[in-house]
Amino acid sequence: MDYRSRYPTLLKFLSFLIDAFLVVGGVSVLLLIFSNAVLRGAAGFDLAWSLEITAFLLLWLTFLGCAAATARGAHMRVTEIAEKIIPKKMQPFLELIINSLIVVLLVSLIYHGYNISLHTWAQKTTVLYWPVGLLYASLPAGMALTLIFHLHNFMTDIRASLSGVDGGSTKSDDHSWEDFE
Repeated sequence: MDYRSRYPTLLKFLSFLIDAFLVVGGVSVLLLIFSNAVLRGAAGFDLAWSLEITAFLLLWLTFLGCAAATARGAHMRVTEIAEKIIPKKMQPFLELIINSLIVVLLVSLIYHGYNISLHTWAQKTTVLYWPVGLLYASLPAGMALTLIFHLHNFMTDIRASLSGVDGGSTKSDDHSWEDFE
């Protein structure tokens, strides 16, 4: 379920900014790689700086893409086993445990990613002399944004389950989602 329609204005805007960065960054990676391949094949040389920029963009696109997928509720879930084994009354507790573990994991990734970024900030890249820590900063930045979206989605699901409305974590009678499995 796409949670973005239920977001407050600030989260909608944040999601839009991430999506815009993903589009611009993705097109930039495509153009950089293509132009570098053409130059290498046609002129016999490549642009060394394009490889570093591409590496930076790919890492930032990966971790910001995680936040964008969380905003859409698009992360893969395998629910068939839990639905068959765990009684229906216990499934909300399982959801609570899973979502709590996700929060713990995200906080851990933010903490350790921040430390790695901080410890590598003084190192410079070979061609552009950018801080290597900027490369590693993509992990805590992306996971912090993912945590923000996940907490809002988690609270939305809790409020919906308490009120008896489908908050997005359960399947509906619309089986068009099965096309994507």
